[in-house]
Amino acid sequence: MDDKKIIFSGVQPSGNLTLGNYLGAIKNWVSLQDEYNCVYAMMDMHTITVRQTPADLRRRTLELLALYIAAGIDPEKSILFIQSQNPAHAELAWVLNCYTYMGELNRMTQFKDKSARHAENINAGLFTYPVLMAADILLYQTDYVPVGKDQMQHIEICRDIAERFNGLYGDVFKIPEGMLSKSGAKIMSLQEPEKKMSKSDPNPKGYISMMDDLNVIAKKIKSAVTDSEGKIEYREGDPAKAGINNLLSIMSAVTGRGIEEIAAEYAGKGYGDFKGAVAEAVVECIRPVREEYDRIIKDKQYLTDICAKGAELSYKIAQRTLKKVYKKVGFVI
Repeated sequence: MDDKKIIFSGVQPSGNLTLGNYLGAIKNWVSLQDEYNCVYAMMDMHTITVRQTPADLRRRTLELLALYIAAGIDPEKSILFIQSQNPAHAELAWVLNCYTYMGELNRMTQFKDKSARHAENINAGLFTYPVLMAADILLYQTDYVPVGKDQMQHIEICRDIAERFNGLYGDVFKIPEGMLSKSGAKIMSLQEPEKKMSKSDPNPKGYISMMDDLNVIAKKIKSAVTDSEGKIEYREGDPAKAGINNLLSIMSAVTGRGIEEIAAEYAGKGYGDFKGAVAEAVVECIRPVREEYDRIIKDKQYLTDICAKGAELSYKIAQRTLKKVYKKVGFVI
């Protein structure tokens, strides 16, 4: 890698990617490729903290890679790889487990949330998930990690682990910083707009999948929950306006226009007209990505070759950090 700052991020192939995942993460990653050295992973090791159907996980992992590329992430500019194909992630995670305290992991809100949702499978991997995430980041001497606000707690524990290790053994890890999305858009459920849009939502009308038929996407937006006030304006923090706030945020994110500007344009118009305009804008945002995805996903050899190249490149970089760590803790290398 050259002297550019390093960015690491990834998405779990645990279900169909939502519009929220695309706008909040992948779309933003594309613009970072020229300014930074970018390493982007399909985080399949994180995915198995919740039970998966193996064939589905394999299929979704390659679909996610195809979507990364269709969205504009260039395998010639960025390193793209499948997490499980680089054993350094699991190896460093074990070492870091021994430098992470139970109390720190107990405080993680994601563990509490997922434990509540999957009470029949509260496994050790779910508990130590943040340690694997720390290993993912620290292996590449990462400068910045693009994240949403709800992931900042994971960046903080990663920094704490790295600082603790460095305090014992010297300057081993670069201390990473979270990079919040410039758009700042948080895409909420179309049916329960007080909740974040999620691919695990039991109500399919609540989320837009990047794999949905374009007509289905338009229908979902047109059936989005609003309110009885009939007034198109953005009132942050007002639960009564959560539905319209969400539609305005979505419109802003897909068009690049300001929320106030959009609200002013549609002031005095009905919710039906506005939903129709949002549906059209979202469909036109997704259409070129889907068309490119449909072309790429047919070429399995191309995707396999990218995986192999990415695994080799990522392992080569990760090994430098792992060897340094092994030497510091006293392993024979």
